[in-house]
Amino acid sequence: MLATFYTCSYQTPIGYLNLAATDTHLVSCLFSDIAYPNSPEQPAVLQQTITQLNEYFAGTRRQFDIPMQPEGTDFQQKVWANLLSVPFGKTVSYMAVARAVSGEKAIRAVGAANGKNPICLIVPCHRVIGSDGSLTGYAGGLWRKEWLLKHEGILKPTQQLTLF
Repeated sequence: MLATFYTCSYQTPIGYLNLAATDTHLVSCLFSDIAYPNSPEQPAVLQQTITQLNEYFAGTRRQFDIPMQPEGTDFQQKVWANLLSVPFGKTVSYMAVARAVSGEKAIRAVGAANGKNPICLIVPCHRVIGSDGSLTGYAGGLWRKEWLLKHEGILKPTQQLTLF
């Protein structure tokens, strides 16, 4: 039996987050400049996601607890699970994630998996930075990554980092 998917767009200060879910799990949360059409019905998981996103952007939520089911390879799933351990207000390097999931030689694969994260922000791929502290790679755009890190207090509002 095929799952039914529901979609909606959530307006953030930095563009839309287009959300997709089944009846029970969030499957996608991606930044875009264009809104998805909203499904006529919205399952509880989408309503819960919107509530938690409102809290995050208001500065009152630091961790999400939404049932998720991202689709990806076993390696991607390991990387995304590791990202869930990076707390609000902290960053981790691509090398540290590689060491944690597979070893240093997997650093490029970690970068690729990070870029394929279908549930950005909630699975905090924006908290992964270069070993030298640079902001490298973000599927939603490096300017969004910088904004999110400032929102979480990792960067000062006036601080500018080198973007690659």
